[in-house]
Amino acid sequence: MAYGGMEDRNRIEQEMTWEERDVPVTLYGLLSQTTAKFPNNNALSYQIFSGPKDKVETFNWQQLKDKTTQAANLFRSLGIGATDVVAYVLPNCNETVLTLWGGGVAGIAAPINPLLEAEQIASILRETGAKVVVTLRPFPKTDVAEKTAKAVALAPDVHTVLEVDLLRYVSPPKSWIIPLIRSKMQKPAGKAYKNFNEELNKQSNTLQFEDVQEDRVAVLFPHGRHHGHAQGRAAPLFRLDLQRLARANTCCLMKPTAYVPAADCSTSWPVR
Repeated sequence: MAYGGMEDRNRIEQEMTWEERDVPVTLYGLLSQTTAKFPNNNALSYQIFSGPKDKVETFNWQQLKDKTTQAANLFRSLGIGATDVVAYVLPNCNETVLTLWGGGVAGIAAPINPLLEAEQIASILRETGAKVVVTLRPFPKTDVAEKTAKAVALAPDVHTVLEVDLLRYVSPPKSWIIPLIRSKMQKPAGKAYKNFNEELNKQSNTLQFEDVQEDRVAVLFPHGRHHGHAQGRAAPLFRLDLQRLARANTCCLMKPTAYVPAADCSTSWPVR
């Protein structure tokens, strides 16, 4: 079906109501439906360097669903219920997508721009009431891990930090050098630090809790000019519920060659 602009949008809307369409109620249902139709089609691909021979990791839809399920089970095992928040401070990588989807299935995901300063990140963590944070392990030429550690120390609700190590995307000889020059970071007291992928791999790829068939908030997007506290005020939050998320993603997820770019998930989207 061609889609060229407002006229096509109006035509599609007038065909039937949203409730009359055969669409999933939940985010997990949407992912499951697409996986059932195109399990072996590529869904997600990431490489840290862009050379034609550089290391790359690609998931097909079945693998993406399995990893998302494991992420959701991981977050639920850490006490994340349907109204609890998983925040993440990450650049582009496959774990960014898994955290967004897995966080939205288990509870509420809250992306935070990794370019923000520690005080701004902390403000968003407090405003959302995040209990779990996913971020980088210390890595050369980035201070994301260090800033997040400072922010977590200022966020009393956070009890667990899951670290993503980008080293797994790097090939020799760089992969040999990075562990030698990786900075030593002081972790905040009272916060449990764990390896994201190690904990992920312990989880089942079958959902271990009920995917309740109801609409609810799935994602919180901080927005506003400063993407954080401004003059003592916390950032306003844009709440994206499951039905709005499904409407936004149905078109791309129904295509057999659809891709989910990690770049779309690593920044806080401004809403005006």
